[in-house]
Amino acid sequence: MTAYARYPSLQDRAVLITGGATGIGACLVRRFVEQGARVGFVDIDAAAGHALVDTLRGTGSHAPVFEPVDLTDIAALRASFARLRAALGPIAALLNNAANDKRHAIVDVTPESWDAGIAVNLKHQFFAAQAVAPDMQAAGAGSIVNFGSISWMLKQGGMAAYTTSKAAVQGLTRSLARDLGVHGIRVNTLVPGWVMTDRQLALWVDDAAKAEIAKGQCIARALLADDIARMALFLAADDSAMCTAQDFIVDGGWA
Repeated sequence: MTAYARYPSLQDRAVLITGGATGIGACLVRRFVEQGARVGFVDIDAAAGHALVDTLRGTGSHAPVFEPVDLTDIAALRASFARLRAALGPIAALLNNAANDKRHAIVDVTPESWDAGIAVNLKHQFFAAQAVAPDMQAAGAGSIVNFGSISWMLKQGGMAAYTTSKAAVQGLTRSLARDLGVHGIRVNTLVPGWVMTDRQLALWVDDAAKAEIAKGQCIARALLADDIARMALFLAADDSAMCTAQDFIVDGGWA
């Protein structure tokens, strides 16, 4: 059995995770709870969020705290973050994980659907960072991890709003890293490859996709949510104290 790192600096640290009810986000919640962090998470899927809290209660030093919210509603996002801050204390790490890789043909895109795609995949990342920045500024330290994707690097089609958003995340990271670095706040992009979550397996991963993955990745095994979570733990911990404005790609060597 492989033994993975434990990060003492994450013990009791207030960590906020977006899109934490399912998929990669749920794995992030689980692993940060195991590290002894004070974890708060938000998601639009209220049932899955509450179920995850019930599952994880008693597995770490602190039970996670869940707030159901539609992150495209910025006022609701700010209010949910305020409630989580009241429950957890000042936020020391933010993981901007929430996204939706819904496929869409160019001919079907409308101004409204385009704006909705940008809102769920990019806009909330900025406003989430804006909401937690005062806590981190007061502490003189903090870590913001924005989640990108290799999809735009591979020139994948069929989801222009998603790939545009994910390319823009890296520009957002570098801008925030410059503006917030003077306060000791680190901002990085965690860039996953094609992670085999339940959603991906149910909707997109057929035999042709498996062949594409096998051809693209250098490491011949499925990329899992835990692979992403282990990098996220490092970036949120003090071990990555001088890492900022960088892209950390976890994709089995595909991009």
